[in-house]
Amino acid sequence: MSEPVIVVQNVYKRYRRMQHRVSLRHEAASLVRRLFTRQSQMEATPFYALENVSFSVDQGEAVAIIGRNGSGKTTLLRILSGIARPTSGTAVVHGRFTALIGLGAGFLPDLSGRKNIYLNAAIYGMNPQQVDSIIEEIIDFSEIRDFIDTPIKYYSSGMNARLAFSVAIHVLPDIIFLDEVLAVGDAAFRDKCITRVNQLRNEGRTLLFVSHDANAVADLCPRSIWLHYGKLLMDGSTDEVLQRYEAEAHILPARSDANESIPQ
Repeated sequence: MSEPVIVVQNVYKRYRRMQHRVSLRHEAASLVRRLFTRQSQMEATPFYALENVSFSVDQGEAVAIIGRNGSGKTTLLRILSGIARPTSGTAVVHGRFTALIGLGAGFLPDLSGRKNIYLNAAIYGMNPQQVDSIIEEIIDFSEIRDFIDTPIKYYSSGMNARLAFSVAIHVLPDIIFLDEVLAVGDAAFRDKCITRVNQLRNEGRTLLFVSHDANAVADLCPRSIWLHYGKLLMDGSTDEVLQRYEAEAHILPARSDANESIPQ
Protein backbone atom coordinates (compact mmCIF):
# COMPACT_ATOMS: atom_id res chain seq x y z
CA MET A 1 0.00 0.00 0.00
CA SER A 2 1.29 3.45 -0.90
CA GLU A 3 1.36 6.27 1.63
CA PRO A 4 -1.38 8.92 1.46
CA VAL A 5 -0.32 12.10 -0.32
CA ILE A 6 -3.45 14.02 0.72
CA VAL A 7 -4.73 13.79 4.29
CA VAL A 8 -7.80 15.76 5.43
CA GLN A 9 -8.76 15.36 9.09
CA ASN A 10 -11.82 16.88 10.76
CA VAL A 11 -11.74 20.00 8.61
CA TYR A 12 -14.18 22.82 9.31
CA LYS A 13 -14.33 26.06 7.35
CA ARG A 14 -16.42 28.82 8.91
CA TYR A 15 -17.64 31.99 7.26
CA ARG A 16 -20.03 34.68 8.41
CA ARG A 17 -23.30 35.21 6.63
CA MET A 18 -23.64 38.26 4.43
CA GLN A 19 -26.35 38.83 1.87
CA HIS A 20 -24.82 39.39 -1.56
CA ARG A 21 -25.88 42.80 -2.85
CA VAL A 22 -25.43 43.46 -6.53
CA SER A 23 -26.92 46.96 -6.80
CA LEU A 24 -28.00 50.04 -4.86
CA ARG A 25 -31.56 48.72 -4.98
CA HIS A 26 -30.47 45.53 -3.23
CA GLU A 27 -28.48 47.58 -0.70
CA ALA A 28 -31.52 49.76 0.08
CA ALA A 29 -33.77 46.73 0.43
CA SER A 30 -31.25 45.16 2.80
CA LEU A 31 -31.17 48.32 4.93
CA VAL A 32 -34.96 48.21 5.29
CA ARG A 33 -34.80 44.54 6.30
CA ARG A 34 -32.16 45.28 8.93
CA LEU A 35 -34.31 48.05 10.38
CA PHE A 36 -37.43 45.94 10.65
CA THR A 37 -36.07 42.41 11.08
CA ARG A 38 -33.35 40.62 12.99
CA GLN A 39 -31.16 40.14 9.91
CA SER A 40 -28.13 41.78 11.52
CA GLN A 41 -28.19 39.03 14.15
CA MET A 42 -28.53 36.41 11.42
CA GLU A 43 -25.50 37.81 9.58
CA ALA A 44 -23.36 37.23 12.67
CA THR A 45 -24.35 33.55 12.81
CA PRO A 46 -21.49 31.24 11.80
CA PHE A 47 -21.84 29.64 8.40
CA TYR A 48 -19.91 26.42 7.78
CA ALA A 49 -18.81 25.73 4.22
CA LEU A 50 -17.17 22.50 5.45
CA GLU A 51 -18.11 20.49 8.54
CA ASN A 52 -15.93 17.75 9.96
CA VAL A 53 -14.64 16.51 6.59
CA SER A 54 -12.08 13.69 6.71
CA PHE A 55 -10.54 11.52 3.98
CA SER A 56 -7.17 10.57 2.52
CA VAL A 57 -5.91 9.98 -1.01
CA ASP A 58 -3.06 7.62 -1.88
CA GLN A 59 -0.38 8.28 -4.46
CA GLY A 60 -1.63 7.55 -7.96
CA GLU A 61 -5.32 7.69 -7.05
CA ALA A 62 -7.84 9.71 -9.07
CA VAL A 63 -10.65 10.95 -6.85
CA ALA A 64 -13.65 13.09 -7.84
CA ILE A 65 -15.42 15.54 -5.53
CA ILE A 66 -19.08 15.88 -6.48
CA GLY A 67 -22.07 17.75 -5.07
CA ARG A 68 -24.43 20.65 -5.65
CA ASN A 69 -23.25 24.22 -6.06
CA GLY A 70 -22.40 25.58 -2.62
CA SER A 71 -21.49 22.18 -1.17
CA GLY A 72 -17.91 23.16 -0.33
CA LYS A 73 -16.09 21.51 -3.24
CA THR A 74 -14.08 24.53 -4.35
CA THR A 75 -13.56 25.59 -0.73
CA LEU A 76 -11.94 22.20 -0.14
CA LEU A 77 -9.61 22.62 -3.12
CA ARG A 78 -8.73 26.14 -2.00
CA ILE A 79 -7.71 24.80 1.40
CA LEU A 80 -5.68 21.95 -0.08
CA SER A 81 -3.89 24.31 -2.47
CA GLY A 82 -3.04 26.76 0.33
CA ILE A 83 -5.27 29.60 -0.89
CA ALA A 84 -7.42 29.34 2.25
CA ARG A 85 -6.93 27.88 5.71
CA PRO A 86 -9.32 25.64 7.60
CA THR A 87 -11.02 27.12 10.65
CA SER A 88 -10.12 23.90 12.46
CA GLY A 89 -8.76 20.51 11.52
CA THR A 90 -5.83 19.77 9.23
CA ALA A 91 -5.33 19.41 5.47
CA VAL A 92 -1.91 18.17 4.42
CA VAL A 93 -0.56 17.69 0.88
CA HIS A 94 2.71 15.81 0.33
CA GLY A 95 4.38 16.64 -2.96
CA ARG A 96 4.38 19.30 -5.67
CA PHE A 97 0.95 20.12 -7.03
CA THR A 98 -0.77 22.19 -9.68
CA ALA A 99 -4.18 23.72 -9.03
CA LEU A 100 -6.58 24.77 -11.79
CA ILE A 101 -9.26 26.31 -9.60
CA GLY A 102 -10.03 29.42 -11.66
CA LEU A 103 -9.65 29.53 -15.41
CA GLY A 104 -6.61 31.63 -16.20
CA ALA A 105 -5.79 32.17 -12.55
CA GLY A 106 -2.26 33.53 -12.35
CA PHE A 107 -2.35 34.92 -15.89
CA LEU A 108 -1.57 38.59 -16.43
CA PRO A 109 -3.99 39.95 -19.04
CA ASP A 110 -1.57 42.38 -20.68
CA LEU A 111 1.08 39.72 -21.27
CA SER A 112 1.04 37.36 -24.22
CA GLY A 113 0.20 33.71 -23.91
CA ARG A 114 3.87 32.85 -24.38
CA LYS A 115 5.02 35.13 -21.55
CA ASN A 116 2.24 33.82 -19.32
CA ILE A 117 3.53 30.29 -19.87
CA TYR A 118 6.85 31.31 -18.34
CA LEU A 119 5.04 33.15 -15.53
CA ASN A 120 2.78 30.21 -14.66
CA ALA A 121 5.60 27.69 -14.88
CA ALA A 122 7.67 29.84 -12.52
CA ILE A 123 4.79 29.67 -10.00
CA TYR A 124 5.09 25.89 -10.22
CA GLY A 125 8.83 26.10 -9.50
CA MET A 126 10.33 25.88 -13.01
CA ASN A 127 13.13 28.15 -14.20
CA PRO A 128 13.15 29.69 -17.71
CA GLN A 129 15.65 27.13 -19.03
CA GLN A 130 13.36 24.29 -17.98
CA VAL A 131 10.40 26.01 -19.65
CA ASP A 132 12.42 26.43 -22.85
CA SER A 133 12.64 22.64 -23.15
CA ILE A 134 8.85 22.09 -22.99
CA ILE A 135 7.28 25.30 -24.29
CA GLU A 136 6.66 23.94 -27.80
CA GLU A 137 4.85 20.93 -26.31
CA ILE A 138 2.73 23.27 -24.17
CA ILE A 139 1.79 25.41 -27.18
CA ASP A 140 1.02 22.40 -29.36
CA PHE A 141 -1.20 20.80 -26.74
CA SER A 142 -3.15 24.03 -26.16
CA GLU A 143 -3.93 24.31 -29.90
CA ILE A 144 -3.71 28.12 -29.81
CA ARG A 145 -0.35 28.61 -31.56
CA ASP A 146 -1.78 31.29 -33.88
CA PHE A 147 -2.57 33.43 -30.83
CA ILE A 148 0.31 32.55 -28.51
CA ASP A 149 1.92 35.99 -28.87
CA THR A 150 -1.40 37.84 -28.41
CA PRO A 151 -2.17 39.38 -24.99
CA ILE A 152 -4.26 37.09 -22.78
CA LYS A 153 -6.94 39.78 -22.36
CA TYR A 154 -8.08 39.04 -25.90
CA TYR A 155 -8.47 35.29 -25.27
CA SER A 156 -11.82 33.59 -24.88
CA SER A 157 -12.52 31.58 -21.73
CA GLY A 158 -11.92 28.42 -23.75
CA MET A 159 -8.51 29.62 -24.91
CA ASN A 160 -7.59 30.55 -21.34
CA ALA A 161 -8.63 27.09 -20.17
CA ARG A 162 -6.62 25.36 -22.89
CA LEU A 163 -3.46 27.27 -22.06
CA ALA A 164 -3.84 26.94 -18.28
CA PHE A 165 -4.48 23.21 -18.54
CA SER A 166 -1.60 22.69 -20.93
CA VAL A 167 0.87 24.45 -18.63
CA ALA A 168 -0.38 22.56 -15.57
CA ILE A 169 0.03 19.10 -17.07
CA HIS A 170 3.45 19.76 -18.59
CA VAL A 171 5.19 20.91 -15.41
CA LEU A 172 4.88 17.29 -14.22
CA PRO A 173 3.33 17.78 -10.79
CA ASP A 174 2.96 15.00 -8.24
CA ILE A 175 -0.67 16.03 -7.62
CA ILE A 176 -3.21 17.78 -9.86
CA PHE A 177 -6.22 19.70 -8.52
CA LEU A 178 -8.84 20.38 -11.21
CA ASP A 179 -12.01 22.41 -10.70
CA GLU A 180 -14.40 22.17 -13.66
CA VAL A 181 -11.64 23.08 -16.10
CA LEU A 182 -12.74 20.35 -18.54
CA ALA A 183 -16.19 21.96 -18.80
CA VAL A 184 -14.78 24.61 -21.15
CA GLY A 185 -13.82 23.64 -24.66
CA ASP A 186 -14.96 21.28 -27.37
CA ALA A 187 -15.42 17.54 -27.02
CA ALA A 188 -12.22 16.70 -28.90
CA PHE A 189 -10.07 18.82 -26.58
CA ARG A 190 -11.83 17.39 -23.54
CA ASP A 191 -11.06 13.87 -24.73
CA LYS A 192 -7.43 14.82 -25.27
CA CYS A 193 -7.24 16.23 -21.74
CA ILE A 194 -8.73 13.07 -20.27
CA THR A 195 -6.21 10.95 -22.19
CA ARG A 196 -3.34 13.09 -20.91
CA VAL A 197 -4.55 13.00 -17.29
CA ASN A 198 -4.85 9.21 -17.49
CA GLN A 199 -1.27 9.07 -18.79
CA LEU A 200 -0.12 11.10 -15.77
CA ARG A 201 -2.06 8.76 -13.47
CA ASN A 202 -0.32 5.77 -15.05
CA GLU A 203 2.97 7.48 -14.20
CA GLY A 204 1.94 7.53 -10.54
CA ARG A 205 0.58 11.06 -10.27
CA THR A 206 -2.48 11.87 -8.19
CA LEU A 207 -5.69 13.63 -9.26
CA LEU A 208 -8.39 15.40 -7.25
CA PHE A 209 -11.14 16.46 -9.65
CA VAL A 210 -14.17 18.67 -8.92
CA SER A 211 -16.89 18.44 -11.54
CA HIS A 212 -20.62 18.36 -12.24
CA ASP A 213 -19.97 16.32 -15.38
CA ALA A 214 -20.81 12.73 -14.49
CA ASN A 215 -19.27 11.43 -17.72
CA ALA A 216 -15.93 13.13 -17.04
CA VAL A 217 -15.98 11.88 -13.45
CA ALA A 218 -16.64 8.32 -14.62
CA ASP A 219 -13.90 8.57 -17.28
CA LEU A 220 -11.23 9.86 -14.92
CA CYS A 221 -11.95 8.74 -11.37
CA PRO A 222 -12.56 5.24 -9.99
CA ARG A 223 -13.36 6.80 -6.61
CA SER A 224 -15.68 9.70 -5.71
CA ILE A 225 -16.50 11.75 -2.63
CA TRP A 226 -19.95 13.33 -2.30
CA LEU A 227 -20.20 16.59 -0.38
CA HIS A 228 -23.62 17.99 0.52
CA TYR A 229 -23.47 21.55 1.86
CA GLY A 230 -20.23 21.05 3.68
CA LYS A 231 -20.74 17.50 4.94
CA LEU A 232 -19.22 14.35 3.50
CA LEU A 233 -22.14 12.06 2.66
CA MET A 234 -20.40 9.25 0.80
CA ASP A 235 -16.91 8.08 -0.17
CA GLY A 236 -16.63 5.05 -2.40
CA SER A 237 -16.49 3.69 -5.94
CA THR A 238 -17.59 6.22 -8.54
CA ASP A 239 -20.31 3.95 -9.92
CA GLU A 240 -21.92 3.58 -6.49
CA VAL A 241 -21.54 7.23 -5.49
CA LEU A 242 -22.92 8.58 -8.78
CA GLN A 243 -25.84 6.15 -8.65
CA ARG A 244 -26.82 7.30 -5.18
CA TYR A 245 -26.14 10.96 -5.94
CA GLU A 246 -28.37 10.91 -9.03
CA ALA A 247 -31.11 9.09 -7.11
CA GLU A 248 -31.08 11.17 -3.93
CA ALA A 249 -29.52 14.60 -4.57
CA HIS A 250 -32.80 16.16 -5.72
CA ILE A 251 -34.67 15.10 -2.58
CA LEU A 252 -32.09 16.30 -0.04
CA PRO A 253 -32.91 19.63 1.58
CA ALA A 254 -31.30 22.68 0.02
CA ARG A 255 -29.53 25.35 2.02
CA SER A 256 -30.96 28.71 1.04
CA ASP A 257 -27.94 30.67 2.18
CA ALA A 258 -25.34 28.52 0.47
CA ASN A 259 -24.21 31.34 -1.80
CA GLU A 260 -24.64 34.22 0.64
CA SER A 261 -21.41 34.20 2.58
CA ILE A 262 -18.12 36.03 2.71
CA PRO A 263 -15.05 35.05 4.73
CA GLN A 264 -14.72 36.27 8.28
